[in-house]
Amino acid sequence: DSRRHPPSSPLSLSPRSHRSKQMSMDDDDNNMKEEEGEEEEEEEEEEEEAEEDAEEEEEEEMGEEDGENISEAPQVKPSFPPISPVEIVSSEMRRVSVPHNRMTPLRNNWLEFVDPLVNQLKLQVRMNTHTRHVELKTSQYTQEMGALQKGSDYVRAFLLGFELKDAVALIRLDDLYIDSFDIEDVKSLHGEHMSRAIGRIAGKDGKTRFAIENATRTRIVLADKRVHILGSFANIKLARDAVVSLILGSPPGKVYAKLRSVAGRLTERF
Repeated sequence: DSRRHPPSSPLSLSPRSHRSKQMSMDDDDNNMKEEEGEEEEEEEEEEEEAEEDAEEEEEEEMGEEDGENISEAPQVKPSFPPISPVEIVSSEMRRVSVPHNRMTPLRNNWLEFVDPLVNQLKLQVRMNTHTRHVELKTSQYTQEMGALQKGSDYVRAFLLGFELKDAVALIRLDDLYIDSFDIEDVKSLHGEHMSRAIGRIAGKDGKTRFAIENATRTRIVLADKRVHILGSFANIKLARDAVVSLILGSPPGKVYAKLRSVAGRLTERF
């Protein structure tokens, strides 16, 4: 019997069992490789996080140092030389239209009219007879930035009907303005009603107009249906209220009483 059935040696394995053992070893190797790969990835992530934290700390330290340096540094205001109008705009021109009824006064007073524009504002002036415009232009001698605007306001004031000595105040003072409005803007009047309203504003021999001008420190021009007032902002408002009251039909005596109180307040203010 022993010959027929030899004892099986422990080292003799079947091909199937050997193959399964080899596969299990391969699986173990793969698992170990995967674990090693995961560990390496985790280590790389930790290193990247540590580097980012270190960079943030360095940036914060640098920012604090910069802030300390900025706070310690003396604050010096920059100083720039003044810019002349010629450096900003090489040449700028304004044109002011001349109405037909102001051509003769402009021609008769041309020398006195041009003198403050040339000597004070250092502007170039000419009269264009073809287009009926007074043309103003900056020159290399112009020193004031708002010279052209002041010059155009001065020309416009004279052409509206104000006297030269009143219009020159626009050049010398900064807080003077011109306000214009129509009588029909206040109340719609026609025919004799319009004439009576204009008469109430002017008064006998201009008495009412002069009273308003002296009380409110303004100048008033009546040009047909338009009223032009020259003065400061607050004084223009007072004069306009008085003129509007006359247009609406208030008696001159009542307006005079208001003007006396207004004149008293103005003298106390000054």
